Amino acid sequence: MLDFLFSGWGAFWVTMGMLLPFAGMFWYVIHRKSVPYSGPSNTPPAAMSRIEGFWLTAVFVISVALNLASLKFMPIIATAHAAAGGVPVQKIEFTATSWSYDMSSRQVEAGKPVLFSGRAKDTQHGFAVYHPDGRMLFTMLMMPGVSKPTSVVHTFTEPGTYKIRCLEYCGVAHHAMKDELIVVKNKDAT
Repeated sequence: MLDFLFSGWGAFWVTMGMLLPFAGMFWYVIHRKSVPYSGPSNTPPAAMSRIEGFWLTAVFVISVALNLASLKFMPIIATAHAAAGGVPVQKIEFTATSWSYDMSSRQVEAGKPVLFSGRAKDTQHGFAVYHPDGRMLFTMLMMPGVSKPTSVVHTFTEPGTYKIRCLEYCGVAHHAMKDELIVVKNKDAT
C-alpha cells in the first residue's frame, strides 16, 4: 500500500509537504509586519476580511481532505471492508493474562485476512505483531471487564515467523509476555 509514507524518508517528505506551505505563510506575515510603514494601511478592511476568510477556508478544506483520505488506513475501516468483502476470514481469538496469551491458533495463511479478537483477563494488556524483519505491523489494547473484544483484521503478505509482544506494562514479568505467529504459504496460491 502506501506504507512508505509512514516511515523513513516518506514520513519526512510528507511532513515537509505539510510544513512548508505554513512556513511560507509565516515568513510572509512576519516579513510584511517587519517593514516599517508609518502611514495608514492601503488595504480596505473588507479586502482584509476576504483574505482572512479565504485563508481559513483553504486550511479547513485541506485538513478535511487529508483526514478523509486517511480514513481507509484506519484499522476499523479495514476490518469493516474485510467483513463486508465476502472473502473468507481466518479467525484467531485470544485471551491475554499475566504473562501469556491463550490463542485459538498460532498459524495462518498468507494472503487471507485474519480477524484477531482479544480480551484481557486480569489487567490491561497489549498485542503487537512484528514482521520477521522487526517492523511493527499493528498493535491492539485490551482492557479487563470490557463487554466486547478488541478486534483488528490484518492480511499477512509474506510467510514467516511473526513475533507477538505486549506493549502495555502489565506487571513484574511484562518483559516475558511474548508469543509467535507462524504465517504459511497460501494453499490456494499457484
